[in-house]
Amino acid sequence: MTGAPIVVKIGGSTLGSHDTTLKDLVTLQKQGVDVVVVHGGGNVISQWMQRQGIPPRFVDGLRVTDAASLEIVVAVLSGLINKELVSSLQQMGGRAIGISGVDGNLLEAHIANPELGFVGEVSQVNSEPLRALLDGGFIPMIAPVGRHRDDGSENAGSPLNINGDTVAGELAYALEAERLVFLTDVEGILDGSNRLIPRLNRRRANILFQSGIVRGGMIPKLSACLRALERSPIANVVDGRRPGALLDCLRGVSTGTSIIGG
Repeated sequence: MTGAPIVVKIGGSTLGSHDTTLKDLVTLQKQGVDVVVVHGGGNVISQWMQRQGIPPRFVDGLRVTDAASLEIVVAVLSGLINKELVSSLQQMGGRAIGISGVDGNLLEAHIANPELGFVGEVSQVNSEPLRALLDGGFIPMIAPVGRHRDDGSENAGSPLNINGDTVAGELAYALEAERLVFLTDVEGILDGSNRLIPRLNRRRANILFQSGIVRGGMIPKLSACLRALERSPIANVVDGRRPGALLDCLRGVSTGTSIIGG
């Protein structure tokens, strides 16, 4: 380990009955490894939206977020899911503090595509709150909600929904992370025949984008990996449903996809 933090993106709920992600995070913390965690929560958000009679809509893997949806997104991500994950991690012996990108002005964002509604694109990362939490011996557990930058617009200062994969990539870039790890519910990145691609570089990743092989929710994941690789040596997309998936990845025995610069 280089001493730089590792950024890990996890789902908003357990990835399955064999998922050991939170236990693995506690193990890493006790080994002295600095870990920053970004969590999602798409399935839970969709469930709450459907209860309110709001049908979920997506464009290129990104959730369309109107004003009513935004209230649900902020409440579910920053409240329910964030605190459940922090509570579970602490129950296992870990030390964690849950925040959103609004707290400490961690994530400043702007609306880049009005078609998506109140969805933010990260303008600036203030990594100071994360470094303070890491220095204090805590795992920052981050809900991917940001604050609209103060640009004089009608949305200035308001919360925005930000794709969790994108947030993970921006934090890895800002922190010059040792690596970025996505724990997913698929094997990794697949080729056109649905076979696992064990290793990718930037050039091959761009070909996958251009050919349309990478689709849906994998688009923001691979984009985030490429963003992280501007300052980090490696990014991984691995199957988080496997026991010990995170620890195996860091030991170099990942069964998913490794993306390297070059």
